[in-house]
Amino acid sequence: MAGPNTLTFTEDNFESEVLNSDAPVLVDFWAEWCGPCQLLGPIIDELATDFDGKVKVGKLDVDKAGKLAAEHGVQNIPTVIIFEGGQPVERVVGAKQKKDYEELLNARLAAR
Repeated sequence: MAGPNTLTFTEDNFESEVLNSDAPVLVDFWAEWCGPCQLLGPIIDELATDFDGKVKVGKLDVDKAGKLAAEHGVQNIPTVIIFEGGQPVERVVGAKQKKDYEELLNARLAAR
């Protein structure tokens, strides 16, 4: 269950919500059966709240959107990819601490 500010990305909305976004987008590639993904979930929800209005933050279920996961080279989950201007600009494989994602997002925002 995602937090109130956490978006759900799908094959239907990925292009409009992620690739065509004016704001940076953090995408958490995950699956329900993945233990580390479950641990990362609350951090993603916190980031969605903390960066609301500055960065789009959401989750993409690889079991429901395997084609997108493959297109973006996701071989292990969780994988977090930050997109800017429709291009992947940062990639983190495995669950990290909240501060690691905050540093990446703040650096992207500062560079704008």
